[in-house]
Amino acid sequence: MSEKKAQVPIYITPEGHRKIRNELEHLWKVERPRVTSEVEIAAAHGDRSENAEYTYGKRRLREIDKRMQFLADRLERMHIVHPDEQRGSANKVGFGAWVVVEDDEGKTHTYRVVGADESDADAGLVSMDSPMGRALLGREPGDDLEVRRPRGPAIFTVVSIHYGDRPEPG
Repeated sequence: MSEKKAQVPIYITPEGHRKIRNELEHLWKVERPRVTSEVEIAAAHGDRSENAEYTYGKRRLREIDKRMQFLADRLERMHIVHPDEQRGSANKVGFGAWVVVEDDEGKTHTYRVVGADESDADAGLVSMDSPMGRALLGREPGDDLEVRRPRGPAIFTVVSIHYGDRPEPG
């Protein structure tokens, strides 16, 4: 790992950190032992050169090990940011904030500004590095923002900002 890469922090919410840590633990304690056992059983069947289960199992073990190494490296560099600490003195959008916005058609959408490792557009989790995330950071209720999207620009108005649990729709 390069010296420069190790210095770049990865920002993540406590929930995102827990999810990645849980994935690593699942791979180590559940998935890897299961696949190792399958490989041992397949190896006991004789000729490994023509044993598809053995070949697939070894390939799956390499994939698991590679993913575990990736996650371990990421966890080492992660800086957990507690959303309440981002609130500051003003009601501005900070890392981990839930933001309710209204589009130009009057429909409301709820987004949470998170790190790249936990972004999930379907769940409303937008990376702070995405066009929407960059546009939201530092905004206040009533602010208009333009987001350049692949399908064209869109204008949104910040309706409200929440820290903690996702706000109820309404």
